[in-house]
Amino acid sequence: MLDGLTVVEASSFVAAPTAGLYLAQLGAEVIRVDQIGGGPDFRRWPLSPGGDSLYWENLNRAKKSVALDLGSAEGRELLQALAAATGQFLTNYPASGFLAHDTLAARNPALITLRVMGRADGGPALDYTVNAAVGIPQVTGPAELGDAPVNHVLPAWDLLTGAYAAFALLAAVRHREATGVGGEVGVPLQDVATGSIANLGMFAEALNVGERPRLGNEV
Repeated sequence: MLDGLTVVEASSFVAAPTAGLYLAQLGAEVIRVDQIGGGPDFRRWPLSPGGDSLYWENLNRAKKSVALDLGSAEGRELLQALAAATGQFLTNYPASGFLAHDTLAARNPALITLRVMGRADGGPALDYTVNAAVGIPQVTGPAELGDAPVNHVLPAWDLLTGAYAAFALLAAVRHREATGVGGEVGVPLQDVATGSIANLGMFAEALNVGERPRLGNEV
């Protein structure tokens, strides 16, 4: 369904690469750009018996690959030119520096930059820190655990943020088709988690009924 749409992705870990994977699965040409030798998540667990990252291989399937020396001026220039030429750029790298939207848009004013963020103010956040902030570890697990937090292994907010980022990019493309205007769209992980918990009525429950007890496996 997205045949003809090309997206350049420069990212690492879960949320932003997930957005790129979803777009690729729907038919977009997604060009993943990494540092030569592999980015920070290239060896992330789980690993195969041979030491290859099963996470990385699966989260980046269906994508094309470009490796650049991003520590060099030439490598940074090539990434800037590639993002500007395609017109759609997906990243979770910092909003300042050589990948700042204004810097890239100077080459192509219609460029859309979709930036996955930890927090809306630019601060860092991860799935598991956000999960703790919205209180899920305190209501997960059996009642006999008392106040002890329980982590969960599914990075739900990363996956949901990836989906939100994918359709936000498509919404930005639709807006550009109607107006000719590109721009930068920020999708903060913490906002996605907070908004989702609010949508489920859990904040309203805490305010109006009281904190939800641990229910274990009860449905």
